[in-house]
Amino acid sequence: MRFAFIAKHRGIWPVAWMCEALGVSRGGFHAWLGRPPSRRSRLDTEVGERVKASFLASDRTYGARRVRHDLLAEGIACGLHRVERLMRQRGLRARPRRRGLPKDAGERSVIAGNVLDRQFNAGGPNQKWVADFTYIWTAEGWLYVAAVIDLYSRRVVGWSMSDTMTAQLVADALVMALWRRGKPRAVLHHSDQGSQYTSQQFQRLLTDNGITCSMSRAGNVWDNAAMESFFSSLKAERVARAVYQSRNQARADVFDYIERFYNPTRRHSTLGYLSPVDFERNAGVA
Repeated sequence: MRFAFIAKHRGIWPVAWMCEALGVSRGGFHAWLGRPPSRRSRLDTEVGERVKASFLASDRTYGARRVRHDLLAEGIACGLHRVERLMRQRGLRARPRRRGLPKDAGERSVIAGNVLDRQFNAGGPNQKWVADFTYIWTAEGWLYVAAVIDLYSRRVVGWSMSDTMTAQLVADALVMALWRRGKPRAVLHHSDQGSQYTSQQFQRLLTDNGITCSMSRAGNVWDNAAMESFFSSLKAERVARAVYQSRNQARADVFDYIERFYNPTRRHSTLGYLSPVDFERNAGVA
């Protein structure tokens, strides 16, 4: 490791200084330089390139566990500790998540009980859906993004975007989900108590489609933790490092994240590190 450090930094500091500081001989260092790399070193280089490729393909969002599952999918046997070491050596570090509390706006009308009761697993598709909306800043003002997620596969089955946070915003996301999933019956729909979800317009849409309404307790973000997790990923992995000059630019980027990365590609820890689309495909429901 000391010789490798000297080799890496010899363009910055004199070799003699570094050898003296690290307690090694210059002759030993030059002899080390002339040796062919070991088999382990060659393997580390090869696997390290695949680790870096996986990390970059995830838009710099994957940690060691997801990178390792990418390697396993390519037929490369590699332990988690090795992936962690190779990422650390290459300075590959996933972006940290930003935590925040959802904001509620407007007056409330119809409040439903917490039927979901934090049971975030589902035995099949279209049994339990969770929903919420968030907001993204652009140079033109706020863009509001609503989404509906199927808890069975964590797939975003419906979404909508608007420059206003009205009941129509969340209704459009639900309509998309109903259309894409073939208008299933007996779905449990869980959201917070925001005025958009308690509105007569939205409640009528639930009733007309035979959907059971469930709502988080007031001010309790953990009652809809699965939805919070998705928005946290969206903002940490895509929005946090973007500067949107227009709402249309933000719309295009959110669309790209959901439909080209999150649903078909992003490995989900609760799905055995499969993407939502792959999980449904393996289960024969995609």
